[in-house]
Amino acid sequence: MKNVSVRPFSFSLSEDLTLRGDVHTLVDDRVKPIVVLCHGFKGFKDWGFFPYIADQLAAEGHYVIRFNFTCNGVNETDFDELDKFSMNTYSREQADLHYLLQQIKKRELPLEEQYSADSITLIGHSRGGGNSIIFAADHPEITKVITWNGIANVDLFDDGFKKEINEKGIGYIPNARTKQDMPIRSIVLEDIAHNNQKFNIIKRVSELNIPLLIIQGDQDIPRLVEGARLIQKASNQGLVVIEGGNHTFGAVHPFQGSTPQLDKALQDTLQFLQS
Repeated sequence: MKNVSVRPFSFSLSEDLTLRGDVHTLVDDRVKPIVVLCHGFKGFKDWGFFPYIADQLAAEGHYVIRFNFTCNGVNETDFDELDKFSMNTYSREQADLHYLLQQIKKRELPLEEQYSADSITLIGHSRGGGNSIIFAADHPEITKVITWNGIANVDLFDDGFKKEINEKGIGYIPNARTKQDMPIRSIVLEDIAHNNQKFNIIKRVSELNIPLLIIQGDQDIPRLVEGARLIQKASNQGLVVIEGGNHTFGAVHPFQGSTPQLDKALQDTLQFLQS
């Protein structure tokens, strides 16, 4: 592995919202294209494969940004801000991406001399894939999008859970890994309802006029496997199916090393970035 430098950053958006992240880059005399890694629901920048992916992409000549959405529920440790998680809307995540883009353009990130803002690729895992498509459809600064097991529908909850939220104002979903009951407040459902056209991923992906790569594990949940086909049909762009790939391509948290499925996703990602 080449000598990749990692630098943290932190931006205060308001009194109680902080956008934290890390950049990974080789430090040399070459200006590099930017890759932004967007985590998904119950995800965070330090989860499992994200630092590994960032290092691998940086070693191949990219300036890589991994970051936490401001209301993802993670401050300094694993899900220690569940009050913020409970109100983490797609609108909030889109606003976070917009803020990050502005900081990129103002060259406020660490080692800013290493990047070119003329090439910005979003790579989104799961919910992050849906967010990446929506954001790219509204921001011509984005030059490519890659989804890893991305969602095709922003409504992730079943009718029974939504009924509970509508009746009580809050519902809870279990986190099998941390054993926490994670709250979801009614503002999350209201945000989806109020922005049903803006957040219609199938509609928005058809509006993209930039290269898109859809990477999907065939052992992921059926809703996402079928969703990848719907996105491919709507976008008429490339779909790569990873044989034996589950939702995280076999990776776990804490990270225990790569897997053949993760290696394949990474290989296809690098090939697309370099095309």
